[in-house]
Amino acid sequence: MAGPLKGIKVLDLSRVLAGPWAGQCLGDLGADVIKVERPGAGDDTRSWGPPFFESEATPGESMAAYYMSANRNKRSITIDITQPAGQELVKRLAEKSDIVIENFKAGGLAKYGLDFAGLSTVNPGIIYCSITGFGHTGPYKDRPGYDFLVQGLGGMMSVTGERDDLPGGGPQKTGIATADVFTGLYGVIGILAALHHREKTGEGQHIDMSLLDTQVAIMGNQALGYIVSGNEPKRMGNAHISIVPYQSFASSDGHIILAIGNDGQFARFCTAVGREDLSADERFITNPGRVRNRDALIPEIEAIMKTRTTDEWVALLEANTVPGGPINGMERVFENEQVVSRNLHVEIERANGEKMPSIASPISYSSTKVEYHRAPPKLGEHTDEILDQVLGMSDVEKEQFRSVLGD
Repeated sequence: MAGPLKGIKVLDLSRVLAGPWAGQCLGDLGADVIKVERPGAGDDTRSWGPPFFESEATPGESMAAYYMSANRNKRSITIDITQPAGQELVKRLAEKSDIVIENFKAGGLAKYGLDFAGLSTVNPGIIYCSITGFGHTGPYKDRPGYDFLVQGLGGMMSVTGERDDLPGGGPQKTGIATADVFTGLYGVIGILAALHHREKTGEGQHIDMSLLDTQVAIMGNQALGYIVSGNEPKRMGNAHISIVPYQSFASSDGHIILAIGNDGQFARFCTAVGREDLSADERFITNPGRVRNRDALIPEIEAIMKTRTTDEWVALLEANTVPGGPINGMERVFENEQVVSRNLHVEIERANGEKMPSIASPISYSSTKVEYHRAPPKLGEHTDEILDQVLGMSDVEKEQFRSVLGD
């Protein structure tokens, strides 16, 4: 069973996270992803550490875990795109490709003839996905954009963090780069739809992805709640603005999450803890009532949750079909029986036979498969292979380009 994108070739000119994440997703689905990197330096994230994966097969060789997280299933070639010969190589690769991904500043590749206008002349069917902080139009188009900055601008930090009236209150960014990762994922959605469009029409196109656009889009119910009501949503810590009880509580030895999403679950919880009086109370019978009266209900539940350990609560909630669970660190995540059974920790064999750790794609197909056939590459690891296999270059021709290949 081959990946569903087998036969699709991707030219990945991106670095850091959003673009590489998109390229990795396409590689997982079977596409041949060629990552173009700067000679001598490569993707910025190659040096973003510690932690680093230290090679046992080649002592002294290391790779940043950050880089590893977004660059499996790719081949790396080093090309100096600032030189005319390097630009020619990229154009020749684009001519053989279906998709280009880049995250240079708006218009940054035009001076090299490597923007959509330039590459579509050599490949009219090219699907060209640009990822920038603010898009290729609008008053912010020339500004640099970073995930942290965009989380602030796009509203994420206004709803993330403890309540302002509690210790530790104030705006917080999320624990992962959500604007980057979601933009990479939306980029893949756009690319796949463009592939379908090209299949019907033969027409390639430019996809203009923006971190800010994505951040605003994923605000979802919070954004629509504001538009509908005019009320600015507040930071709620681990509580939920529209569902009660839906938050974390202190147990006798740690913390436990209650994620009660309907009235039946609340009634079962009250029965399980011997507090049927709460589910019979007119203030708490329905979720809208519990939301209006959360200040009366939550202290009652806080007192209840302190009477058992986290593990005792997990068992009791599961026995009564009440959604809830622990707050795990990474060690417990990868020890979790469900995580283990779904094979979310995978290892990928390098060319030297060494195994590198990775995190599995969450996509599971019934007929095709997700592939883990290439470990994150060393800088320029596949330069000669790509020139041979993709461009069919002779040794003499390769030498003519050696000055821009970084060898």
